[in-house]
Amino acid sequence: MAKYSLNSQKVSDATQEWLKQRGVDKGEIGELVMFLQQPYFPNLTVEECMISVDAVLSKREVQNAILTGIQLDLLAAEGKLLPPLQDMIENDEGLYGCDEILALSIVNVYGSIGFTNFGYIDKLKPGILKRLNDKSTGETHTFLDDIVGAIAAAASSRIAHRKQAEKEAELEAKGIGLP
Repeated sequence: MAKYSLNSQKVSDATQEWLKQRGVDKGEIGELVMFLQQPYFPNLTVEECMISVDAVLSKREVQNAILTGIQLDLLAAEGKLLPPLQDMIENDEGLYGCDEILALSIVNVYGSIGFTNFGYIDKLKPGILKRLNDKSTGETHTFLDDIVGAIAAAASSRIAHRKQAEKEAELEAKGIGLP
């Protein structure tokens, strides 16, 4: 069996290309991050959100989850999975749950706060998530809607961690210790 080796740049490029082909604009993910974090950080900028989105997308384990989920969605859309899996993914069966499990591997990249961010955004389905979850389009995005929500949740978690670190550094510079 021949070994096939991918360098990091090829995987990153493929991930970006597949997201684009599936109708996902990184700016829309940035909007989700802003939606999640602006109530806590009113001075947050779109640029900060996009930096965090790019940081999440640069992680190899995130790229692996994205590529896996997109491929499963595509195979289901083409009717190429075996039953009953074909029906479960094609119809985004409510009790299937593996789509959320794959997304949680992304959420975990920046700690447990990502779980609450993901649960919240997955329930509300704002912005691009509403479009990806729309079954009337005929497109299969069983995995992709959860993956996009997970990317936004992880990027939001990254911002929350960084903002907390900034706050602690400011307090320390003022000579105020943390309890």
